[in-house]
Amino acid sequence: MLNRPWVFAAILMVQAACAIFFVAEIMLGVLGIPWAPIPWTYHELIEIGAALGLVIGVVLGAALLRAAIRRTRRAEAALRLASGAFMDLVEERFEEWGLTPAEKDVALFALKGLSLSEIADMRQTSAGTVKAQTNAIYRKAGVSGRPQLLSLFVEDLLIESRVPEAA
Repeated sequence: MLNRPWVFAAILMVQAACAIFFVAEIMLGVLGIPWAPIPWTYHELIEIGAALGLVIGVVLGAALLRAAIRRTRRAEAALRLASGAFMDLVEERFEEWGLTPAEKDVALFALKGLSLSEIADMRQTSAGTVKAQTNAIYRKAGVSGRPQLLSLFVEDLLIESRVPEAA
């Protein structure tokens, strides 16, 4: 149902029409405005239909909400898996490049998008030290800068997502 927005729109339209009927009927009665009399059997059938429309709308709305919650939970689980896979990949590459613990910290902060001065502040070192460490990281990784460093990990994740898991 979530893939068909017209279903959701139709549910909302039916509920709106039913709600308008009940509100209009109440307002006409409160204000004492006469309206074209119809036989009470037709009136009761209209009220039953409007009430059923509201009940069906609530049930279908609950089903849509339940489906949306399930879809959100699946997406969150996939994101957690991807995040874990990314961190595993990062650790693997850092070991492969032989980064020192300080260089690993700086590389992680750089991958997160922090500036050299922000990294220096967080690590309580000078910006020159951080710049020297980032240059060492880029040299060990075989890249010329931060965009290429990040692209290495993105490329690795894309390649890993295409490789089927071993049975």
